Amino acid sequence: MAVKIRLQRIGTKKKPFYRVIAVDGREKRDGKFIDQLGRYQPIVDGEQLVIDETKLFHWLGKGAVPTNTILQLLKKKGLWQKFKSAR
Repeated sequence: MAVKIRLQRIGTKKKPFYRVIAVDGREKRDGKFIDQLGRYQPIVDGEQLVIDETKLFHWLGKGAVPTNTILQLLKKKGLWQKFKSAR
């Protein structure tokens, strides 16, 4: 089972809102997930990405692979460097 960390869209039309989830790579985009790690709101002023660092580092430590979009968001927030330096 290849676990991925990716976005799950739950927003309405013209109002995107995403969950950051850990999911089996074979599941659909909006299918069932293993664990919810946080949320991402691209159209909100202020903090757009809210994520639970302990859950994120737990899944990354177990070998979960982030998608390109999640990787860019983690780098922007500084969490990717924090994970790499902790290893």
